[in-house]
Amino acid sequence: MTNLFLSILSMSITASYVAFAVMIARCLLRRAPKLFSYILWSAVIIRLVIPTSFASSFSILRLLQPEAQAGTSFMEFMPQGMGMQKSPVVEAGISRISTFVYSSLPGAASMASVNPLQILIEIGSIIWITGAALLFLYSVSSYLKIRAKVRTATLVKDNIYETDQIATPFVCGFLKPTIYLPTGMGEHELSYILLHEQTHIRRRDYLIKPFAFMLLIVHWFNPLMWLSYAHMSKDMEMSCDESVINKMGQQIKGSYSTSLLSLSMGRSGLLTGSPLAFGERNVKARIQHILAYRQPSSRMMAVYMLVIAALVVGCTANPKPPLPISQPTYFGYHLDKLIKNKTLYVGNHVKVGGLIGGMPKPAGLEVTGLELQTKAQPYGVTINYVRSDSTEAAKEGAISGEAFYRNSLLLLSLIDNVDSITHSMVDNTDLSDGAAYSYTFTREQVNQRFGEDVRNHAADEASLRQLIDRLNGLSIKEASNPG
Repeated sequence: MTNLFLSILSMSITASYVAFAVMIARCLLRRAPKLFSYILWSAVIIRLVIPTSFASSFSILRLLQPEAQAGTSFMEFMPQGMGMQKSPVVEAGISRISTFVYSSLPGAASMASVNPLQILIEIGSIIWITGAALLFLYSVSSYLKIRAKVRTATLVKDNIYETDQIATPFVCGFLKPTIYLPTGMGEHELSYILLHEQTHIRRRDYLIKPFAFMLLIVHWFNPLMWLSYAHMSKDMEMSCDESVINKMGQQIKGSYSTSLLSLSMGRSGLLTGSPLAFGERNVKARIQHILAYRQPSSRMMAVYMLVIAALVVGCTANPKPPLPISQPTYFGYHLDKLIKNKTLYVGNHVKVGGLIGGMPKPAGLEVTGLELQTKAQPYGVTINYVRSDSTEAAKEGAISGEAFYRNSLLLLSLIDNVDSITHSMVDNTDLSDGAAYSYTFTREQVNQRFGEDVRNHAADEASLRQLIDRLNGLSIKEASNPG
């Protein structure tokens, strides 16, 4: 339950950024037909439904600099194991927001049997599932009330029914969508009201809107999703109004607006609480849009289509990681890369991997994997190697562990909450006797030998240079633990 809740939170954060971008695009494209704004909301729906995505340099999320997840298939703003971490990792994509969240979340108490954050996450997941269940029951109840209300409706023709139990026309039904009309509608308004509702059916809005509301139920805790749902519903209705005007001509604007106004004045509150049926809503805004609407030229329609397609792709793609740039090293260490990936949390696997990638590999060894211990203290990093060089010099260098010690000390200085670094090597060369070696360096051990907390030497590139210079003069014979 908690892992599902954290995954939902990550998806909701991603969708929130996309929804904010869509709202800005709607403002910039206010002269464009509302059909395009309606299509834009599909990007938010995709983000709420599909947890993974493709990577592209065209992604709008690239502007947020979510370094921990750039180029990955899932934007994991809320890591699965954060409840077990000493200092929880939350990548909000914006540094100031991330810093605020860091300071707000409780850290693990070393003497406590349960992490306070773990309890909070479990309570949050219970509240989330309870709220979703209540909203689902409410939506089903309201839908059943509508069905009961129109049970005595009279068939007019095809899928069109008439009843005196309602005051506004709407579409209801999933498998067989039906148009329900209030009795007493005049012939002059019936034609375009029917065309409006038939447009809903032709575009499968009777399925899209309930599906969108089901997603809203899942993400009910996110106020931006409620606002998005309201704007999507408004764009849906206005785009149908535009379709009616395009088909019946500009001359119906006045009578069409008058009909909407009269229907809204006599409407009942039946449909107000139901998101699963269509009614004549947002009447004032719709009338203003109808009176101001002008059908764009074919050229402008083509431009709008290209812009909307680009926006949808940009909103649904994850940031593509930048191409690696060759940088000068200092005794084999990429100082800029080490400073860039410096992190407070061992659970930030991307930055930990970036730190290891910025350090020189021990001679004759290849890194085969990385393991992070974040569930309980002591927190640790295990780096797995395989020996690919069969020369005796490479073997002696691996067994001596000098490079392991230097890299471990730098990792302990650059990862704030890690307690130990382990290097595990398997010798698979032709000269190997099947031997395996491992070295473990703890923070307490390294700090004691170094004479102070090594984290004090990782503030910037200059301090790292001084640390590396000092390391070049140290021996690790007393500190290494080959096993």
